[in-house]
Amino acid sequence: MAEITALFWDVGGVLLTNGWDRHARRRAAQKFKLDWEDFEDRHELVVGRFETGRLSLDRYLDRTIFYRSRDFGKDGFKACMLDQSEPIEGTLEVVERLARSARYLMGTLNNESRELNHYRIEHFGLRQYFSVFMSSCFLGVKKPEDEMFRLALDLSQRKPEECLFIDDRELNVECAARLGLQTVHFENAAQLDRDLHSAGLEF
Repeated sequence: MAEITALFWDVGGVLLTNGWDRHARRRAAQKFKLDWEDFEDRHELVVGRFETGRLSLDRYLDRTIFYRSRDFGKDGFKACMLDQSEPIEGTLEVVERLARSARYLMGTLNNESRELNHYRIEHFGLRQYFSVFMSSCFLGVKKPEDEMFRLALDLSQRKPEECLFIDDRELNVECAARLGLQTVHFENAAQLDRDLHSAGLEF
């Protein structure tokens, strides 16, 4: 097995809670008393453009929430979206030890909208761990599409077998493995720590 020189990390579900998944949207819908089915239908129609950087957060909200008058404002709804982000217990401690070792290129590889991505990078201090952020909003493509992983390899100038990809979704892991990347299917921080050491990482 080739020596690993780069680690590509999913963010939502591995480092942090999912930023704007179905559960987060449902909580927001309940808080603001939205028609769930209408909101979700509208979300599904625009989420691809939203997460690949072709639709701003304001335009997303215009199309999903504020297409009619509401008794609450955009700022309050945005705050609700951002406030749902929390760290996954123990994972950032593993990431910190890896970053401190300075042995590996550390990058994120995740699907996320631009404004939420910027907030999470800044709020959780992710720049201290990662040197590159390969998010769908910057690359214009989403996992599990092969192009997402090929872009990560091109941008990092690594061979697939040199890279380890960590994600909590099995399909994403399967697609990365099919392209030759080494992979870890994340379940929790303790399991992650064991699997990284088993893959030969030193930290």
